[in-house]
Amino acid sequence: MRTAYSVETVRAAERELMARSPEGALMQRAAAGLAAACADVLGRVYGSRVVLLVGSGDNGGDALYAGARLARRGAGVRAVLLAPGRAHAGGLAALRRAGGSVVSDAGGAVELVEQADLVVDGIVGIGGKGGLREAAVPLAEAARRGRGVVVAVDLPSGVDADTGEVRGAAVRADVTVTFGAYKPGLLIDPGREYAGVVRFVDIGLGGRVAGGTGSAGSPQAEALQHADVARLLPVPGAESDKYRRGVVGIAAGSARYPGAAVLAVGGALRGGAGAVRYVGPAGGAVLARYPETLVSERGPARAGRVQAWVVGPGAGDDAATVGEVLAADVPVLIDADGLRLAEVGAVRGRGLRGVPTLMTPHAGEAAALLGVEREEVESGRLAAARELAARYEAAVLLKGSTTVVAEAGGGGAVRVNPTGTPWLATAGSGDVLSGLGGSLLAAGLSAVDAGSVAAYLHGLAGRFAAEGAPVAAEDVAGRIAEAWRSVVGAEV
Repeated sequence: MRTAYSVETVRAAERELMARSPEGALMQRAAAGLAAACADVLGRVYGSRVVLLVGSGDNGGDALYAGARLARRGAGVRAVLLAPGRAHAGGLAALRRAGGSVVSDAGGAVELVEQADLVVDGIVGIGGKGGLREAAVPLAEAARRGRGVVVAVDLPSGVDADTGEVRGAAVRADVTVTFGAYKPGLLIDPGREYAGVVRFVDIGLGGRVAGGTGSAGSPQAEALQHADVARLLPVPGAESDKYRRGVVGIAAGSARYPGAAVLAVGGALRGGAGAVRYVGPAGGAVLARYPETLVSERGPARAGRVQAWVVGPGAGDDAATVGEVLAADVPVLIDADGLRLAEVGAVRGRGLRGVPTLMTPHAGEAAALLGVEREEVESGRLAAARELAARYEAAVLLKGSTTVVAEAGGGGAVRVNPTGTPWLATAGSGDVLSGLGGSLLAAGLSAVDAGSVAAYLHGLAGRFAAEGAPVAAEDVAGRIAEAWRSVVGAEV
């Protein structure tokens, strides 16, 4: 599992290690890893043109020392100092000894950045808040339109390390070389988009970063990998039958939106549960596509045995069905219209009774529930997911460019989904995800695990279905089994 820690935690671990290490050892390790990554990006170091954007902090020192290493290998390295009087003295001396030089003309610096083969962003460290300062903006813009590869030191300048928020101008990197531990801002959009490809350099923090006590020493975000998902997937045993594997109920669809029911059932049938019960007005459409579905016209309370419910996709204004499902003492996944129709008190009451609930809004739905603008949710996904989880006492899967899953109450590490493709932004894709998540709930996964695993498989299935071209929701459902096999095969 990839875990990300707050700036406070990383700083504390660095201080502890520096107290036990020779002076400057951590910076030299970071610079060595940064230089190696830059060399990989360049391919041919000798004769390449490298420009360092150097601020006043340790990031600037990392960039200078890495630049010195590249200069010794024959690169032409020039440093643009944004705070000349506060540049790292040791790094600056090392660069000059290696044959690098300093640029003092701001106007000329922009042209150098545009023509460079490699631009190293060492402007602001992980403690920076807000967007870039005015003097740095032209250089960041030049780097973006220039011909060279942009490599960020630890984190793109202008990105909030703890949240991924971007409040103002920021550097857009092609590669980010991060040290010691991942930071949440590298995993969560919009910061993730600005970071590009993230490369990790071990500088010796080891267990120190996770060794603290309380929330400061705990991961703030985590991303499952194939092996983590494989361990969570439900696998039937020799004695399993459809009821032991779990039965998921789907209360979805309406006369206006029968397709939502079909797609949710399609996702559920591929999610590991032993059977799917459908309740709603789209029974004919569901049976025509999936004849193995158990269809009932008697309402959720009288539909028969289920281990979890999915309610809301395409439900229109059927508040009675939503209320009936929320009254059940089994896990419930609430999506789409169900989010609008679910009473806060009913959802919170489930959480306070210990009955798992998973809410799966997209940014617009989350904004409506929180009473804020959609843009606020999209720019602060971590905060929005935590706030919803606290307000409703339910796990929250916030869909979007970065899908995040927060546990009920909003505490603990937020799960960040690393799979997916922009082609998944298509009608009905969320219905498939809801059915898949509900099936995993019925199979016995916790709300956070069900949401995380569903998002992971759904994202992989979307990639497999799209292959760089537009994709329909039904195509995504059809590739879930392939995604499942790819995860299990990787573990084997």
